[in-house]
Amino acid sequence: AWVENLKLLSQNEPDKMELLDELRSDVTRLELIAERFSKIGSKPNLETTNINARLELCRSYMEKRASKKVKFDFPSPDINPQYARINGPLFDWVMENLMRNSLDAMDGTGTIRAEIYRDDRDICIDLSDTGKGMSSNQFKQVFEPGYTTKKRGWGLGLSLARRIIENYHKDKIYVKRSSIGGGTTFTVKIPAQ
Repeated sequence: AWVENLKLLSQNEPDKMELLDELRSDVTRLELIAERFSKIGSKPNLETTNINARLELCRSYMEKRASKKVKFDFPSPDINPQYARINGPLFDWVMENLMRNSLDAMDGTGTIRAEIYRDDRDICIDLSDTGKGMSSNQFKQVFEPGYTTKKRGWGLGLSLARRIIENYHKDKIYVKRSSIGGGTTFTVKIPAQ
């Protein structure tokens, strides 16, 4: 209500209107986060979804909040779309968490790249960054609750991402490859429609 009130007072000021639009977007995002947490622990509703288009929404949201020195290289949502039954808000949470981790690992400079492809029965999403990377002995540890290499955070993001993909979408998420100083690639698999 306050955002709408401020919009009425700022109608003739384009800079303020743009800021208020972003503020409204953030309020909507907070509502979505609350919805996501309410779904953890309950059976989610899965709907047939264009994975390319859904991933594009996540990219768009994260790109606006990233440094201008970070490049996002994602496939076009219209070329070779892949469909799967997912819970949109929970899927978004997983992808945004992976991108947020990538942004942290790159310290504000680098590239986040996504690739979507099919294997025998799954849609695979590879999300890569040009960040710090990790050693192979960390590949499984990063999914353990409480594990973190960051100065802030509780180490719950990847453990919740694994739970969302494995328990709710009945597939898997894993570190495909990584090396110290060479970036990291996570793979998310979901059953194809």
